[in-house]
Amino acid sequence: MTERSGQAGDATEGSVPAAPVCYRHPDRATYVRCTRCDRPICPECMREASVGHQCPECVSEGRRSVRPARTAFGGGAAGRQGYVTKTLIALNVLVMLLSIASARSGTAVAGGGLGGLLGGPTPLTDWGAVLGRATLPDGTIGGVAEGQWYRLVAAMFLHYGVVHLLLNMWALWVLGRTLEAVLGPLRFLALYLIAGLGGNVAAYLFSDPRSATVGASTAIFGLFAAIFVIMRRLGRDTSSIVPILVINLIFTFTVPGISAAGHLGGLVTGALMALVLAYAPRMRRTVFQAAGGAIIALALLGLVLVRTGMLIG
Repeated sequence: MTERSGQAGDATEGSVPAAPVCYRHPDRATYVRCTRCDRPICPECMREASVGHQCPECVSEGRRSVRPARTAFGGGAAGRQGYVTKTLIALNVLVMLLSIASARSGTAVAGGGLGGLLGGPTPLTDWGAVLGRATLPDGTIGGVAEGQWYRLVAAMFLHYGVVHLLLNMWALWVLGRTLEAVLGPLRFLALYLIAGLGGNVAAYLFSDPRSATVGASTAIFGLFAAIFVIMRRLGRDTSSIVPILVINLIFTFTVPGISAAGHLGGLVTGALMALVLAYAPRMRRTVFQAAGGAIIALALLGLVLVRTGMLIG
């Protein structure tokens, strides 16, 4: 009796301690601990780390402490996906479809210039084309000089026919993905819009006030200039860019109906914006780039005011 009682007492005093439980799931026993905070974690909460496993909270905290990857010019690494380029192409295609629908005629697709390859004007292009001051099809007087400043932006998303659209979108696809990857999405978008605006402002300044101009080529020529500047800044070979640019300039000056002012304006403005983006000092680079872009945009708007005063004076 005494011996059995002593055995029972020994068993009580030497009982095995309870297993630790997951800090997120108290009903699950576990002997694995987070290598960062040492809290017990069950298989569902384990996140692989360079050594052992971590809990979800430590993984999230570690991600917040890691600086996001940036490009050489301060842009986000998301530009490698080309989302802005793809969105711009989709937007141009959508506007082309709306333009064709507004015309309710096959001439919106083809039948205009370049031996019938380019399409003709549509109600949508009449509404959005860069126009100085002229009588519109509905008999009213319209144009940028009449306060329709939206034309300076809308025109870069409008095209005369599908061939016109395809040529510009092919160039945007080739140039845009490279520049967006190098600059980042926001800086690339700023470059595109300012170059397109610069080309349209040049068309407003130097073209006949009664001639209408549309097309993304103002922005595309800006991208041509920008990729030359950016590649030079990175120390890369630009010998393949120059011949393509020269061919496009020859095309601009020899084919009737093309806005030389718009192309050259986009080229110059794109080059200026690219210089701002590429040569901004590393310290306070974003501030310098934003200020440079704002100065270019304000200068363009000032030129619009001057031209408007000349037309309505």
